[in-house]
Amino acid sequence: MQNYCKTIGALAAASALVAGNANAGTTTTAAAPASASAVEYELHTGYTSEYLYRGIILGQSLVEAGFDIKTEAYGLGLSAGAWYGSFENANTAITELDLYADVSKDLGFLTGSVGYIYRSYDAGNDDESTGEVYFAASRDLGFANASLTYYWGVDDIASGTTEGYTELALSRSFELSPCLSLNVATNVGYLADDGEFTAWTTKVALDWGFAEHAKLSPFVAVSVALGEQANTRWVQTDNEVVGGAMLSVGF
Repeated sequence: MQNYCKTIGALAAASALVAGNANAGTTTTAAAPASASAVEYELHTGYTSEYLYRGIILGQSLVEAGFDIKTEAYGLGLSAGAWYGSFENANTAITELDLYADVSKDLGFLTGSVGYIYRSYDAGNDDESTGEVYFAASRDLGFANASLTYYWGVDDIASGTTEGYTELALSRSFELSPCLSLNVATNVGYLADDGEFTAWTTKVALDWGFAEHAKLSPFVAVSVALGEQANTRWVQTDNEVVGGAMLSVGF
């Protein structure tokens, strides 16, 4: 079966390259120190019909690429990465660069983590940057993996405000064959200060492992608008359906 997956995958990858689809490069695995586990890398690139972010459509025709790295050292999970996206909004070309890092600890009954996300936007002559600190707790419930994350804007921290964004998520993967799996993830956003739910988003992806370290993942996401508070960004959101595909290579 693995030989079948690799053969079909090689043909699919070649066809994608001929068609002009985005492709990922390669990296080398770094030697791990004695006190740390092996370092894992992932390159990914993809396209989405619309840029759906926390239930809000930020633009159309999102083209993205990213790089992630993770390892373990001294009982801590360490990860970092970069993400770059290009999209259009009201006939304006916008680019976004995200840089992020995360430290996690397995506490037995759950895994706790803390991280930071830096976002930089470029829309013509208008540049803007923001940052968020987040705190998360996750646990394998058996029937699904669950997580609860609280995001707190750096500007809010500096001003002493408590307004933040909370997200509860569930996810599960179903293996359909040695080279095919179905991944389902759903989350709901909540604004504690306003007592307001924002959006309920569900994403279904079909991961096709066409090579030993590579996979192609077509997906569809559905977002149900829940926000009604006039003082929030979600008051004018609608129900949305977006689709796309992601190509990722891990080492």
